[in-house]
Amino acid sequence: MYQAVRLVGDTVKEVIAHSSPAGDKADSYFNASFILGGQIKGSPPRLFMIYPEGNFIESTDDTPFFQIGETKYGKPIIIRAYDRAMSLAETVKLLLVSFDSTLKSNLSVGLPLDLLFLEVDAFKVGLNKRIGQDDQYYRTISDGWSNALKAAFASLPDFPG
Repeated sequence: MYQAVRLVGDTVKEVIAHSSPAGDKADSYFNASFILGGQIKGSPPRLFMIYPEGNFIESTDDTPFFQIGETKYGKPIIIRAYDRAMSLAETVKLLLVSFDSTLKSNLSVGLPLDLLFLEVDAFKVGLNKRIGQDDQYYRTISDGWSNALKAAFASLPDFPG
C-alpha cells in the first residue's frame, strides 16, 4: 500500500510539474487530491490522503477519516458525530448528512454522490451506490436533517441581552 501511495503521489507531482508554467507548485491551475485505500491479503487495511504536492498522510486513530474537496461545511458534522463503533448504516447516514450540508452551502458542489465500501478481509467491493436527485433515502435524510436543525435551534435559549 505504501508503494502504491508513493507511486500515485509521485505521478501527481510529475503531472503538475509538466502542466504548470509555474513548475511544481500546487497552486497552479491544475491540482488534484486523492484518497487511496485498500488492503493486501495478510495485512491490515490502510487509508491515505495524497496532496497535490505529492506528499501524503495515513489514517490513524487520531485521524480516522479523510475528506477532499469542499470540507468547511460537512467536515465539522463528521468531527462532532463520528464514533468508531458506528455501524455501516449509521456511517452512511452520517456521510449523507455531511454531504447534504455541503450541497446546501456551496453551489459548486452537486449530486450525484458515489458511495463505495470495502469490508476488512473481504477483498471485494461491498456497498457500491450512486445517489442522485431522485434517491428517496437521501431526500429523507436531507429533509430530516433540516427539520432536526430547526428543532434544535428552537430549543436553545434566547440571548438574555
